[in-house]
Amino acid sequence: MVIPVQMSDPVALVQTLAQGKAADVAPQFSNSLILGCDSILAFQGEICGKPADAVEAIARWQSMRGQVGDLYTGHVLIDQTQGRTVAACQMTRVFFGELSNRQIAAYVRSTEPLGCAGSFALEGLGGLLIDRIEGCYSNVIGLSLPLLRKMLGDLGHDVVDFWKFMQE
Repeated sequence: MVIPVQMSDPVALVQTLAQGKAADVAPQFSNSLILGCDSILAFQGEICGKPADAVEAIARWQSMRGQVGDLYTGHVLIDQTQGRTVAACQMTRVFFGELSNRQIAAYVRSTEPLGCAGSFALEGLGGLLIDRIEGCYSNVIGLSLPLLRKMLGDLGHDVVDFWKFMQE
């Protein structure tokens, strides 16, 4: 049974969602590192997850065009070998392009925004609709690589130890 999590603080929300994902997967693995991440967009005081349908995605884009939102990604890293967990959140500011209704409708028809927090995918067609970002690019895609490197370090791991060619 899925119980929806509702919180007004975007940082607390993404941390809770990321923790839930990591904790759900962890029992399937032993002596492993488990990473859970989740993202939301905070826009004009509202928390925006994935749109329920195309109508919601169009309405969201019509309100976001030419505006700025904050994309939050919660990260939880469980080190089962140490019995330790670290959690962190990264925020990236997203500047949405001034789009026409035709452009918005075409983007939503692609179905890409329907599966994405904030109704856009920076790494896909949505990247054409974003004027710029301030902060971590990979965070907007769903995993802040610099933050992951830091979290690994907090647990005593060096990111290069996970590079296959370094082990040969």
